[in-house]
Amino acid sequence: MNILLVDDEQDSRHYVARFLEKWGHRVVETGDGKEALAVYAHHDFHLVLSDIRMPNMDGLQLLRNLRSSSYPNNNADIVLFTAFSDVESAVEALRSGAYDYILKPVNVKELLALIDSVAEHQSLKSENQRLTHEFQDAVEAETLDILEELTRIKQAYYKIVGIGDIVISSPAMQTIYEQARVLYEDRTMPVLIEGGTGTGKEMIARYIHYGDYEHNIGLPFVDINCAALSSTLFESELFGYESGAFSGGLSGGQKGKFEMAEGGTLFLDEISEIPPSLQAKLLRVIQEKEFYRVGGIKKKKTNVRIICATNVDIKEKVNLGEFRRDLYFRLNTAHLYLPPLNERPDDIIPLAGMFLKKFSQEKGKSFKSISKEAGSLLVNHVWSGNIRELKNTIEWVVLMNDDQELRPAHLKMIWNNNSSNPSLFHSELVSLPDWRNFQLPPDRLPLDEFTDYILRQALEMHNGNKTRTAKYLGLSLRSLSYRLNKQTS
Repeated sequence: MNILLVDDEQDSRHYVARFLEKWGHRVVETGDGKEALAVYAHHDFHLVLSDIRMPNMDGLQLLRNLRSSSYPNNNADIVLFTAFSDVESAVEALRSGAYDYILKPVNVKELLALIDSVAEHQSLKSENQRLTHEFQDAVEAETLDILEELTRIKQAYYKIVGIGDIVISSPAMQTIYEQARVLYEDRTMPVLIEGGTGTGKEMIARYIHYGDYEHNIGLPFVDINCAALSSTLFESELFGYESGAFSGGLSGGQKGKFEMAEGGTLFLDEISEIPPSLQAKLLRVIQEKEFYRVGGIKKKKTNVRIICATNVDIKEKVNLGEFRRDLYFRLNTAHLYLPPLNERPDDIIPLAGMFLKKFSQEKGKSFKSISKEAGSLLVNHVWSGNIRELKNTIEWVVLMNDDQELRPAHLKMIWNNNSSNPSLFHSELVSLPDWRNFQLPPDRLPLDEFTDYILRQALEMHNGNKTRTAKYLGLSLRSLSYRLNKQTS
């Protein structure tokens, strides 16, 4: 070991130093505590052997200095020589951090035993430091791997629950997304999004909530279709209800959409359909940031950003007295209007390409590109159902065909060579072809996928209402539920 030997008695010090060197240790000698501190600062020692009684700086002062913050990497063990009469000082030294003490005159057998003990202790400390460093390195490496995996999962989840892939090609949409980016930065004001069915209002709402990044992925985005709820259920859906508020409710009450969206965004789709009786209550919640549950007497604070959407001229409804003027102006603080797809033709081909890639991957098809002629048909088609119609059209083409390139023949089979007709499934999903004259594709018909597709579109058409969907398809509710469960199993 490297040993610092501190003793003002030169003969005694030399004797001990020579003895330790004979046993293979390296010894540096100093005559007092101050000199020892100067030497210690520039060398690495395993052991400091010091007398207690010395001039200038005694052994206890040396000990306290070595254990102070001035030597934060101090790993040396400190052993003090003491006379029998100074045992109390030795005990104080132990309390101050000394490893041990040894009585003078020094017994060489005791000294060797002490040296062996210190050597073992130093070895254990060195091994512990090595293992600690290796453990820390392993933890850091594993943590980095976990963070990378979490980032990957987070980004994938963001694609699912966030905005997914977006296309911004036309000047009109570039302007809208720039405005949405500004609104993402400021959550204080409500937003009203107007646009026809299928123009992407919910996509813009999600963009305002999530922004370009996945930082807000932990904040809730809760959506509610105002047109899909009866006026009797609307209030409890929005604000929740307390236990016993009405018969048939849960015994412990239930949270409403405002509580579920706490800290995040509440998206009210088809806001123009909200019952007049609730418009005043919604206005009060927006202004006061508090509400009551149905049947409750305790106010609940809320920190929710409101984003509304409508596919009708809500200002006209205000003029007709069907929508509160004060609520309209409160919601209209930030206003975005999404033009129809045909008014932004620059977006059609990029959107079609994105859908083509997406559905080809999902369905294991080979489509990779759109021919110039097919692109011309897509651009010149009247997309009455906007982006939703385009998406449904591409999904149907991919379902019924498998090719490298989307060609006019794939589209004409749907449109029956009449570009003025709506596509097979337009936005309202009610323009089905004459099934008696429906021509089967020449290669194959994936019947399960075809059936699943029809079920999904019928559910979308009826805003997820299974009862109305079953009636529309001529099925019993039990049969529809069985088919849906079969899809997800």
